[in-house]
Amino acid sequence: MSNAQIDTSALSVTVRKTVNAVSVFFFIQGVVFGSWASRIPDLKDKLHLGEGALGTILFMLPMGQLTMMPFSGRIVTRFGSRNVLRVALMGYSFILLLIGQVQESWHLPVCLYLFGLIGNLCNISVNTQGVNAESIHHKPIFTTFHGLWSLGGFTGALIGWLMIRYGIEPAIHFPFITLFVWVNDYVFQRNLIPKRAVSSVIPKYRFRLPEGQLLLLGLIAFCSMSVEGCMFDWTGVYFRQVVGADERFVSAGYAAFMITMSAGRFMGDGMSSRWGRRRWVMISAGLITTGIGLTALLPMLLPSVIGCMLTGIGVSSIIPLVYSTAGKDTRIASGIAIASVAGIGYLGFLLGPPIIGYIAEAVGLRYSFALMALGGFAILWLVGKKRALD
Repeated sequence: MSNAQIDTSALSVTVRKTVNAVSVFFFIQGVVFGSWASRIPDLKDKLHLGEGALGTILFMLPMGQLTMMPFSGRIVTRFGSRNVLRVALMGYSFILLLIGQVQESWHLPVCLYLFGLIGNLCNISVNTQGVNAESIHHKPIFTTFHGLWSLGGFTGALIGWLMIRYGIEPAIHFPFITLFVWVNDYVFQRNLIPKRAVSSVIPKYRFRLPEGQLLLLGLIAFCSMSVEGCMFDWTGVYFRQVVGADERFVSAGYAAFMITMSAGRFMGDGMSSRWGRRRWVMISAGLITTGIGLTALLPMLLPSVIGCMLTGIGVSSIIPLVYSTAGKDTRIASGIAIASVAGIGYLGFLLGPPIIGYIAEAVGLRYSFALMALGGFAILWLVGKKRALD
């Protein structure tokens, strides 16, 4: 065997280890978030919160994410996505542990604000790792990375469902998730892409509203993340109060959403290659509108689960394709470009869930849930008329 063949083989092994490590970090970050989302109804009941109060408290998580947004891109660029990710993920799971210990209603918004702060660092650093892993892999894999996040979210939801079924409180549930995250962080962080492998000369930069194509990508992210945030935070409550699901099936809608979002992301690289990014995003937007409409029009268990499934497929590929496109912008460092687009997207995550709560307080959760279909219409207009993702 020649030296060139040995070098190529060694490079292939290194790339495979890197892709596997990045995959694990996407997955375990999804487990943390899915674990939190699966226990929202229990925490709501434990703290005796109404819809409006819960909406206000949920506001604090994306507020924390948005607070960190102007700094996360610079932090990741300065210290390297590997260093930021391996430390931030440990803090992210530790805050989850604290959420499980809340006893008073004011404890939860404080914990959620910290959860959002550290979660944003995890998000920007893991997506930066994903963009650069895709570049050395030389094949479209970024949507698959997000599929692994969704699979982690489903896994977290499934564990949460089992915990609910056997009467295990979040105070006992969440420490086991934290331990799981810390073990995987320690094992796989050594194979992440080091800073020196992706470093570039970065001009002086201050966070500002992106322009042109990046602004369009940000607006698409805003609409998609509005829907995602509402589905994460309100699906369990909707199934309990509007659908009237048995306690065993309160998490069915959220689980269905996460399953199809995961499946859609695993298919997303192939579908976007076959149909083109623009057309696939337009199809996805149509599925969002159809799925939410079905859930709102027929608030019964089976139609609502099917509606959540369609919505999951709809949102599955939009954010990965938006982030991947932004991260490949040659005019700016990938971490900063992703943070700029994600900053607009997280406004949707910030505003969507509390607005649902306020409208639900006034006219009912069913009608406020139906308003999420507007997100799908807006994406169709942005992609169709403004030629985003071309």
